Amino acid sequence: MSNEEKRIIEVDEYDAKCPSCGASIKFHPGTGSLVCPYCHHEEHIPDADMQVDEEVQELDFHEAEARSSFQWGEEKKLVVCDACAAELVYDALEVANVCPYCGSNHVMEIDSENTIAPNGIIPFQITKEQANENFQKWIKGRWFAPNEARKSAKAEAFTGIYLPYWTFDTKTASQYTASYGRRRTVYDKDGKPQTVTDWYRTRGFYQEFIDDHLVLASKRYDPFILNKVEPFQLKQARSYNKDYLQGFAAERYSIGLDEGWQIAKEEIHDYLETQITHHILWKHHADVVKNLRFSTVHSDITYKYLMLPLWLSTFRYRDKTYQFMVNGQTGKVGGKYPVSPIKVTIAVIVTLLILLGLYLYFENQ
Repeated sequence: MSNEEKRIIEVDEYDAKCPSCGASIKFHPGTGSLVCPYCHHEEHIPDADMQVDEEVQELDFHEAEARSSFQWGEEKKLVVCDACAAELVYDALEVANVCPYCGSNHVMEIDSENTIAPNGIIPFQITKEQANENFQKWIKGRWFAPNEARKSAKAEAFTGIYLPYWTFDTKTASQYTASYGRRRTVYDKDGKPQTVTDWYRTRGFYQEFIDDHLVLASKRYDPFILNKVEPFQLKQARSYNKDYLQGFAAERYSIGLDEGWQIAKEEIHDYLETQITHHILWKHHADVVKNLRFSTVHSDITYKYLMLPLWLSTFRYRDKTYQFMVNGQTGKVGGKYPVSPIKVTIAVIVTLLILLGLYLYFENQ
C-alpha cells in the first residue's frame, strides 16, 4: 500500500432524503427549509424557529482540548455515494459537498477526537438568483471598470459554501504611555501666523470588552475579497445543525484555535492602538498623539466556531478571469474587476485641477 493510499480513510456521510420521492433534498435560503428540487416537497428543519433568537453559546478558550491547525491535502477521506455507488475522494477538511455524478448531497462526519465541532451556523438567506442580481448591480456600480465590462459582465456558475470562522470575546486591560500635543497659533515679527505644538507626556490605563472578533479559519480564500463582503450579522447565528449544509459545500477549519487566537490578538492590538489614541485625544483635549506604547492583558477569553455562508463565482473580461463573492446572509458583493486606464487618468487630472484651483484661490485671499 502506498503512502497516498494510507492517508485515505473511509467515513460515513449523511444525505437527507425526500420522504415523497427519495431524492436528495437541499436547504433553500428563501424558505429556510429543506426542499426537494424534483417534487418540491418541503421539510421543516426541527427547532429552527426557536433558535433564531437564541445566541450561540460562548465556549471557554482555555478549556478547549483540540487546538491545532491542519493542512489541506495531508489526509484524504473516501465516501461511497449511496445514490449512485460512485467512490469519491475528498480532502479531510471538506465536510459537505455534492456528488458530481448524481447530484446527491454529502454531509460528512467531523472527527471529534482531534478537532473542535462547530457550535454555530448562519444559514444562507440569499438565493443564487439574488446573488446574481446583486452582482449585476455591483459591477454596474464600479465606475473605474471599462464600460463594456459594466454592461456585459456575466457571472459563471455560483458555488454556495460555508466557511469556518472563529469569534473571540475578551476583556482587555492596557497600560499605556504616550506624548500628546496641543497646537496653537503664534505670529512672527512680520505678523504672519505659524502653528506650533506643545508636547506633554502622559500615562494611563484603558479597558474595553471585545465582542465577537471575527477570524477566518481557512487559508484558501482571498482575504481582500472576504473583507469586502463583511460584516456578518453574528447575533443571528443559530446552533449548528447539519441540515443547513444540505446542497452546499462546506469545510472545517485549517487554522486552529491557538493560531486563530494569535491572529485575533494582533488585530485587537491594532484596534486598541486606535482606541487608546482617541482616548488620549479626548481626555487631554489634544490635537495629536505620538510615541504611544502599551501592553495589554486579556482575560475571560471565550470563543465560538461558526460556519458562515458565501456564494463564490467568477466572470471573464477579455480572456482574464476575475473572482468575486457574495455574502450569503446580507447579499453584499466584493471582488476584483478590470480597471480602465483612461478613467483612472481622467480622475487623476480632475483631482489635480481641483487641487490647483484651491491652491490659487487661497493664495489670492
